[in-house]
Amino acid sequence: MKDFIASDDQALLDRHGLASFEALWSLELHAVDEPNEAPRGGWSTVYRLDLEGRGYYLKRQSNYLTHSLERPWGEPTLAREFRNIRRYQRLGIPAMSAAFYAQRRVVGERRAVLLTHALDGWQDLYSWLPEWEQLAVEQRQAIVSACGALARRVHERGQVHGCFYPKHIFLQPRGASFAAQLIDLEKTRPLVLGERDRVKDIEPLLRRTNAWNEVDRVGFLSAYLGGTQKLDHWLLRLGARLKDKAQRT
Repeated sequence: MKDFIASDDQALLDRHGLASFEALWSLELHAVDEPNEAPRGGWSTVYRLDLEGRGYYLKRQSNYLTHSLERPWGEPTLAREFRNIRRYQRLGIPAMSAAFYAQRRVVGERRAVLLTHALDGWQDLYSWLPEWEQLAVEQRQAIVSACGALARRVHERGQVHGCFYPKHIFLQPRGASFAAQLIDLEKTRPLVLGERDRVKDIEPLLRRTNAWNEVDRVGFLSAYLGGTQKLDHWLLRLGARLKDKAQRT
């Protein structure tokens, strides 16, 4: 895979000497959380980077691989996430965007770096939930509608997000409504099993939003379906899957 640098970020990275894999790999930064470790000794770490008032997140990986039928020997998980970022962009699905991507093989290591734009000014759905009951009804409906419309866009474009969780949905007020977009695209894949894939994709969100009441869930599904014509059917399908998941835990 060729090195990628977004045209809008080229000049800024150049000014700071960061327009290369080597510069971003060696840059000294404090990690935002504990590194993820792979079973065979690989690792993946995320850092915050601010340049001239513009925020980024830098991910660095070493031997942190994912395997597939197309790539049985594995590849950095960041390579898959970068491809999905670019796919979402082509498909017009609101999501995180990339500023830089590159990978290298270095003496037994497979290294990768991914620089993405920080969603400053956006707030993830998870952070709205603790005070959910204190929000105005109109605000709650605007949020659940934005989440439902986002899920519909993903599925209409033939994709399954794979991690449709409150922490991965970012929201921003737009007048009386909200805009919504996704992060964490590592597990995205094509939607091939129709309704079964769709139910499986959105059920985790309902399972993780205990603060939502029945009205909120109906509002989410109505936005997702574009109306209420099949609402009862979907409530039954999702209710059955939620019950099955609860019995397994």
